[in-house]
Amino acid sequence: MGEVLGRVLVVDDDEVIRQLIAVNLSLEGFEVATATDGQDCLERVLDVMPDVITLDVMMPFLDGWVTAQRLRTDEATSHIKVMLITARAQDDDKRRGRGIGVDAYLTKPFDPAELIEVVRELATGSRV
Repeated sequence: MGEVLGRVLVVDDDEVIRQLIAVNLSLEGFEVATATDGQDCLERVLDVMPDVITLDVMMPFLDGWVTAQRLRTDEATSHIKVMLITARAQDDDKRRGRGIGVDAYLTKPFDPAELIEVVRELATGSRV
């Protein structure tokens, strides 16, 4: 087993997508934890202390927007890189994400290679 590239918290209410993301990142050398929605993310984030959070936007309980906003306004989590993954690709959504302070935005359906590249860049600060 090689060096761990970083720790990622994958947040998506769709189990298939959540597992797809988790498996792809694990195979690349990331340590991965998962959460089923925004509330689960906020409850687990301090235990996991990820370098990057991949966050679905459309989720029950707490959506990705509210979750990202809470992560940004909490001093304990404001430094964590946040990538929104969503089917919502309108410019207004991207502007809203930038306004919250989201670090990256990936549109569904996504290319797993692109996902890995963006997460690696966020986790390590370098492009491959």
